[in-house]
Amino acid sequence: MVKFSKQFEGQLVPEWKEAFVDYWQLKKDIKKIHLLDNTNNKGNNTSSTKKQKHLSFASTFISSLGKKFSSFGQHQHREHHGAIQVHKKLASSASKGDMYETELLEQFADTDATKEFFECLDMQLNKVNQFYKAKEKEFLDRGESLKKQMEILIELKTALKKKRGKGASSQDSKEDESISCTISCEESIKDRTEQEQLEDNSTDEPETNEVPFADSPRSDEMGKSMRMKRVDSKLSTLSGGVYNCQGKNLRIKIPLTTPSRTISAVSYLIWDDLVNQSSKKIPEGSNRLHINKTKLHHAEKMIRGALIELYKGLGYLKTYRNLNMLAFIKILKKFDKVTGKQVLPIYLKVVESSYFNSSDKVMNLADEVEELFIKHFADENRRKALKYLKIHQRKESHGVTFFIGLFTGCFIALLAGYVIMAHITGMYRPRPDTVYMETVYPVLSMFSLLFLHLFLYGCNIFMWKKARINYSFIFELAPTKELKHRDVFLICTTSMTAVVGVMFVHLSLITKGYSYSQVQAIPGLLLLIFLLLLVCPFNIFYRSSRYCFLRVIRNIILSPLYKVLMLDFFMADQLCSQVPLLRNLEFVACYYITGSFKTQDYGYCMRAKHYRDLAYAVSFLPYYWRAMQCARRWFDEGQTSHLINLGKYVSAMLAAGAKVVYEKERSVGWLCLVVVVSSGATVYQLYWDFVKDWGLLQMNSKNPWLRNELMLRRKCIYYFSMGLNLVLRLAWFQTVLHSNFEHVDYRVTGLFLAALEVIRRGIWNFYRLENEHLNNAGKFRAVKTVPLPFEIDEED
Repeated sequence: MVKFSKQFEGQLVPEWKEAFVDYWQLKKDIKKIHLLDNTNNKGNNTSSTKKQKHLSFASTFISSLGKKFSSFGQHQHREHHGAIQVHKKLASSASKGDMYETELLEQFADTDATKEFFECLDMQLNKVNQFYKAKEKEFLDRGESLKKQMEILIELKTALKKKRGKGASSQDSKEDESISCTISCEESIKDRTEQEQLEDNSTDEPETNEVPFADSPRSDEMGKSMRMKRVDSKLSTLSGGVYNCQGKNLRIKIPLTTPSRTISAVSYLIWDDLVNQSSKKIPEGSNRLHINKTKLHHAEKMIRGALIELYKGLGYLKTYRNLNMLAFIKILKKFDKVTGKQVLPIYLKVVESSYFNSSDKVMNLADEVEELFIKHFADENRRKALKYLKIHQRKESHGVTFFIGLFTGCFIALLAGYVIMAHITGMYRPRPDTVYMETVYPVLSMFSLLFLHLFLYGCNIFMWKKARINYSFIFELAPTKELKHRDVFLICTTSMTAVVGVMFVHLSLITKGYSYSQVQAIPGLLLLIFLLLLVCPFNIFYRSSRYCFLRVIRNIILSPLYKVLMLDFFMADQLCSQVPLLRNLEFVACYYITGSFKTQDYGYCMRAKHYRDLAYAVSFLPYYWRAMQCARRWFDEGQTSHLINLGKYVSAMLAAGAKVVYEKERSVGWLCLVVVVSSGATVYQLYWDFVKDWGLLQMNSKNPWLRNELMLRRKCIYYFSMGLNLVLRLAWFQTVLHSNFEHVDYRVTGLFLAALEVIRRGIWNFYRLENEHLNNAGKFRAVKTVPLPFEIDEED
């Protein structure tokens, strides 16, 4: 049977762990009470045995009767008064809530230990109440704002439908596609301000009852005042627009997450600045913000995502309440069992009547959110709505484990056969005929680096899961579609079995006497098959994960234009460790696209000027993409730390460029430049790895040279990882020393060093997400905050 402490740790919300009942500390306090009771009982037993020798049978009988009557009287007194009394102190402020303090009424044998236990218990109860009240207020405020957002969205959609129905002429048909904010603003606040408008209309001039921007002096004054307000106060976001309507500003904010939105928003801002700087009169109607169907669709999608996240947060709060209630019951039962007192009924009444257990606002809000989602986003279909709101984890199949073992065995057998055959033929030794190493080996090394990286990612997932790091929340992955570690291992073993099998067949054909021109297309076909599987539109071979990968690669390539998410710059960091893979991919693509595999002229790509220029670009492209992501994050968030991080990737670009030039020139000057630039970049990267990405090297930490919070119990693992990261960061010394393995081609040494960099990146990944998880836990951030599309500002 699984202990409650294991269940409690496995079911709690990881980001809220510090806010849960400290069940383990309470267990330690009870253990201390139990040890003191045992020592006291031993002393009492030895003294009582000495006294009982001098007592007669009669005195023993009388004393036993006295003890029974006295114990009965004590029991009646305990029933009436109780062993403890819990005092409730009224809150000094609304944020803190009521405080509870326990008073011991009976004389416990171990008073000090018992006092410590109840002080800790009261502190845990007060902590739970305060956290629950704060989170409840946060979710209630979020729910109220979402209700207002839905009201505005519904009014805008109805206004758009009405506007469509009125269009008859060609000019009207163009306006049917969008509605101005004048209509939407009046529609959205119509119900709230209808009485005020009627009263104002009875006293104001007739012009004020007409639509704004009509041809009248009053409307001209309104237009001028609105234009002045728009000039004085710049838009807080490039993606939004502001319109002033009867003392209320309606701002529509669509995040700049795609290139089209970014380009249109920047062009709008530039055009707005040009118009404001010119002295020309603004055309009539130019300050009308049009809301089209696309904007409404984006707004609806944002509200839908916000409702799902709110419902998820409310579910977490329900779990928080139930688990804490169960923890109080379990710990009080343990206390009663150890001390023999009846404390559970007394203290449990206090816990049941406390705020976190008695408040039903969360339950009511969850029901309201569910009804709202069913009505507006699920076509009144409850089952369809619950598929989105209550997401169930995908069950793991035993068949996956079976095939992992099967393909692992096949891979090991094929690899052993391939290595033996390559050793017999001497393919990997320095030799005059280098066709195989120049043309076929890059394909093998490329797949080896790729699936080694993927295998380490599977190990990362396994370790994150064991350490209770919520990686799916950090990466914003869908729980039903994310890859588990078994899925990743299955992909790696299956793919590498296919790759090594094809390489084994290819090498066998060469040893049997087939010419390279006859079998050289086999590695290219293998690469083509994998590329076709990657873009395959059919729902096979983890299509959602494949398309997610392609979307992330697209976001990386167009980094300045896309909003940078955690998964985007995490993947860009992975590409920074795969520069050898990209260079091999570049050569293989050139070799097969130009048709050089037919003539065995593998030196053509080396001689082509375009290829040499592209080789320079590929060497620092990942660092350039990552630098552009830092620039975009600085533009969005305004934090100077992103600019400092950008400097790190610029230094890496300079080091990579210097290495590429040195490989061509082989001069002493370029060698000195490589040493200087690479040393500076290495120091820069090590500092950022340890201090920023991993959060280590904190001077005032309780864990020397680490940080206060550690997910792993053994500190030596952190010290070992830091030392290993330092050693692997210095792998560029091989460029200077030109060290190779004896009797082995230099390309094998290059593959070995590239594999060490991939391993270093795998280690880096674990501590990077550990630090991110601790940052989320420090802010108690367990659900994603989705930005809302509409803002209404009240004006005096």
